[in-house]
Amino acid sequence: MSRYERAVTVFSPDGQLLQVQYAQEAVKRGFASVGIRGPNVVVLAGEKKEVAKLQEDRTEKKIYPLDEHLGLLFSGWIADARVMVSRAQIECQSYRLLVEDMVTVEYIARYISGLKQKYTQSNGRRPFGISCIVGGFDCDGTPHLFQTNPSGTHYEWQACSAGRCDGEVLEFLEQNYSTQAVATDAGTVKLAIRALLEVLQGRDHRKFEVAVLKRDKPIKMLDLHAIEAIIAEIRKDKEEKKELKK
Repeated sequence: MSRYERAVTVFSPDGQLLQVQYAQEAVKRGFASVGIRGPNVVVLAGEKKEVAKLQEDRTEKKIYPLDEHLGLLFSGWIADARVMVSRAQIECQSYRLLVEDMVTVEYIARYISGLKQKYTQSNGRRPFGISCIVGGFDCDGTPHLFQTNPSGTHYEWQACSAGRCDGEVLEFLEQNYSTQAVATDAGTVKLAIRALLEVLQGRDHRKFEVAVLKRDKPIKMLDLHAIEAIIAEIRKDKEEKKELKK
């Protein structure tokens, strides 16, 4: 199989692009990411890499604003994400200059997917080793949540996950996502943090990064105190459920 691994443009006998599969494995080794869409809010939550003792924590990011109404969360190679974020931000501003309107969420998701797909057809290049979760609002105030993969595909979701334990996180979301759970903005935020806590047990919650996007408002990053307050509320709810079972 080694000869089919040498170029991204060569299919293996079973119809696979092995370099793309390896890029998807790189995503699975990345830190967990969760995106949830509510009626009036989009929440992006991810686990950040633990930084060195002398390193500035602010330089380690998982969530980036693409525009006033758009945010991007990624899992995978940080360097690849930096390049993708830069190109997506430029595309958002170019769209404003040409169309004189905000870019739609689907448009920028399709742009990111198209850029990734180009890198699966060109010799001398390798696929982007990242999965991007893009969330935000269109001009009419409708919330949208898209996920793009290294292969160049994109899909719209109500709730999605990427990175390590993505299968377990998605299973948790499938069991717990409902219109009632995301009926309020606070409930949507709580569900995203619960998804990280349930699957990533024992991880330091200080390494969580959470962004909230609301209609006609810029992206808001939750600080550590706000995240700790939500986690305390989640734990309190758990204790109350245990008492009721007894």
